Amino acid sequence: MKITPDVFEAYLKCPTKCWLSATDEPSTGASYSEWLETQNDSYRLIGTRRLVAEFSDDEVVLSPDMANFKVAKWLLASNLAVQAQMDCCVLESEIHALECMPAEGRKKLPEFIPIRFVFTNKLSEDDKLVLAFDAFVLSRSLGYEIGLGKIIHGDDHLALKVKTSALTSEVRKCLKTIATLLSDPAPPDLVLNRHCAKCKFQIRCRKLAIEKDDLSLLESLTAKERRKLRSKGIFTVTQLSYTFRPRKRSRRSANNEEKHHHSLQALAIREKRIHIVGSPDLRLKGTAIYLDVEGLPDRDFYYLIGARVRCGDLIHQYSLWLKTLPRRKRFGTDSLASSRPSSTPFWSTTGATKGAS
Repeated sequence: MKITPDVFEAYLKCPTKCWLSATDEPSTGASYSEWLETQNDSYRLIGTRRLVAEFSDDEVVLSPDMANFKVAKWLLASNLAVQAQMDCCVLESEIHALECMPAEGRKKLPEFIPIRFVFTNKLSEDDKLVLAFDAFVLSRSLGYEIGLGKIIHGDDHLALKVKTSALTSEVRKCLKTIATLLSDPAPPDLVLNRHCAKCKFQIRCRKLAIEKDDLSLLESLTAKERRKLRSKGIFTVTQLSYTFRPRKRSRRSANNEEKHHHSLQALAIREKRIHIVGSPDLRLKGTAIYLDVEGLPDRDFYYLIGARVRCGDLIHQYSLWLKTLPRRKRFGTDSLASSRPSSTPFWSTTGATKGAS
């Protein structure tokens, strides 16, 4: 049983993705996940070149021998394949880059700092845990703890130091769960989640969920609510749809907002109809203003703000655009800058139109 960084990261997103990745399940085709892999590979290549350029030729090695690590004379290594054993699992990682800090005394060992490249400007906790996995495998291979790592990320190639020793216990816990998961020849129970939109197995999993009429098709249902329904013998959306019972609201709760009924949503899916609880009041007091903001959340960059104002029978629509979109070199190609440009925005007015939109 082999656990790699890809398998480890897949577990952090979804147990099913972890099992499928470990068993070499072919991708069902997802352009976004393929784009992410391409961006990461390109960023890693460019980042490695930038890092190597900071050292002289005799200070850099490619895939050094693990046997001579403790007497290493190099300061930077790249593409380092590391293996270690943990219980019945083989831990394997290809560390993007490894920085060596020479020992200050004769009896002291050199300090190694694993480096991982991530192309996004914002980092998640999962990115730090994958780096901690690299450090964990390296520490077991060398026989002493690796307490610090670096993540180089974003358009500006910022370096973030991560205390990997503080994440070791969480990495161990994840590895034990992954080992138990992979020891089972059957995949875990299928549960759709928010990561599905980015997953290369999205089409496969959604098709199975529809065939099973799985409760996870209702995105608003939490894991706790699903477990509670299953304890009552409700395993499908169709079964849940038959549990809805309209109830008359008391005078005390008449002014309170109606709660969301998962069973009513299931009923609407089964009957392919729209259901409304109670008598909705669609009257709006005052001036109705609708806003729409478009941007790149990864960079905190917003390039368009749209506003629609309704006054009586007239609708005024406005669009706030940036005059110029500055560009910055990234992966050898141009891309939008990571910060808000200093150019002055302007309002372009489409004018007033009569009637509803």
